[in-house]
Amino acid sequence: KRHHGRGARQRSAKPSTAVRIRLMPHLNLSNLKTAFLMTNVLDKFVQDIKANVPGFIAVSVTEVKSGVSYVAESADPNFDPNLASAYNLEVVKAKMNALRVLGLEGKEKIEDILITLTHQIHVIDIAPNGNYFVYLVVDSSKANLGITRSLLARYKRDLQSIF
Repeated sequence: KRHHGRGARQRSAKPSTAVRIRLMPHLNLSNLKTAFLMTNVLDKFVQDIKANVPGFIAVSVTEVKSGVSYVAESADPNFDPNLASAYNLEVVKAKMNALRVLGLEGKEKIEDILITLTHQIHVIDIAPNGNYFVYLVVDSSKANLGITRSLLARYKRDLQSIF
């Protein structure tokens, strides 16, 4: 018989942090500190973008080498930034390959790729080191491209500390 009165322990569907850490014995204290720092920086980045970029629809941060999306957020429940990032990774890789084939690798770097749709602007902003990209989608009727790019540049500075 279960006791539901005072002092009863409630079970959470989500394992506690202690349980999750025990399930990942390869993590040491240094890795945990890095993971918490990374999470905090990514969460702050997303919150800054959401709160300050006019016409915000979605954002994600994706590693180029592995395709891992480290963070993704969408104001539109029908827009999946993780799925979009996976496809846009192919765009980034194709453009990097084109630079190589054209003999521009090392001479030129991709700063960003803009895709203008009927009602949206998609900005794929590649990090200076080429390790990750930020994918930002804004409503073109509410956004100003110059302001959007300027705000993105300001908020992504913190990301360089973790990549």
